Amino acid sequence: MLKKILRFVFTLVGCLVGFAVYYLLSSWLFIVVDGKEVFSQTESIGAAAIIIFIFGLIFFRLTPMISRQGAKTADNIGEDLREVSANDIIAGVIGFVTGIVIALLISMIYRSVIGGAWYVLITIVLYALFGYLGIVIATNKGREIIGGALSDVSGKRGQGESTNHVGKKRQEGAPKILDTSVIIDGRIVEILKTGFLEGPIVIPEFVLVELRHIADSSDSLKRTRGRRGLDILKKIQTDYGIDIYNTDKEKAIKEIPEVDVKLLKLAQIIGGKVVTNDFNLNKVAGINEVPVLNINELANTLKPIVLPGESMVVTLVKEGKDSSQAVAYLDDGTMIVVEDGKRKIGETTGILVTSVFQTSAGRMIFGKLKLDEK
Repeated sequence: MLKKILRFVFTLVGCLVGFAVYYLLSSWLFIVVDGKEVFSQTESIGAAAIIIFIFGLIFFRLTPMISRQGAKTADNIGEDLREVSANDIIAGVIGFVTGIVIALLISMIYRSVIGGAWYVLITIVLYALFGYLGIVIATNKGREIIGGALSDVSGKRGQGESTNHVGKKRQEGAPKILDTSVIIDGRIVEILKTGFLEGPIVIPEFVLVELRHIADSSDSLKRTRGRRGLDILKKIQTDYGIDIYNTDKEKAIKEIPEVDVKLLKLAQIIGGKVVTNDFNLNKVAGINEVPVLNINELANTLKPIVLPGESMVVTLVKEGKDSSQAVAYLDDGTMIVVEDGKRKIGETTGILVTSVFQTSAGRMIFGKLKLDEK
């Protein structure tokens, strides 16, 4: 039923277009030669009926194609608008209206000087130019203006108020871009809970895609890690209201196949910092001068400080590299190498710390058995 109504409407539009064409051609249909009309009134009416019928028939036949193209165009517009934030749309509309008003005021200045077709032509160009400039300027600077206004309002409304919810607090500082490894790791949830990360949290869409691929892997270990990452990502979204960042509009990123390179490129584009625990990504970011926040480095920094000469109680669990060494671990995973501790493997014993080494992989503690334990 809807298709029939639509076809009738398009046919009616075709008839109206046909009538408009007849009206434009009427100056030729009513040619007067030696005081007499070349075409009689009956012939003119007949010509009008034929033109209207032809255009109505054309639109009747083209209705299915017009409907399909209209649906495709609507889908394309919807896809384009999906990539545009609400702030950009509002700013664009305000900028367009402002540009039109400015063009109107300017056109009123030269109305009395320029007339006729030139006035119409210049006015059309002026409206188009200022409307376009209004949209471009507003969409480029609107986010800063709106963000600044909201920051001022929130600052006046409640100074000193703070919240750990990233999605609700005033967004300050550089954006923090989470990579795949740091989401799978899971410690980012606790870090976000403390509120130490300032600024908006960004989770790119290609990171979500990589997590999904890992979760679908044939390798059981990778599959488990991928599903854990998806669960953590869901928790982050639920607790902090963070949306997935759509990078389709960034053509420079879309053409890059590797996820790590995409992360660095996105950080350069939006002026953000990459949050990761990937050692290699950390090195590549340093080469590209992209700021990185490494969770492993943060964890190592926060480990308890142990000084040479201090005593500790540890449980020796296995042999070391040398035949006489034994190895123990702290609760945070720090490795302790004990000299001459092989015969005490499986026992809890006291040791003296002899040296501490900090490496990129973490901290290593070297010690020896206390005299009373030997």
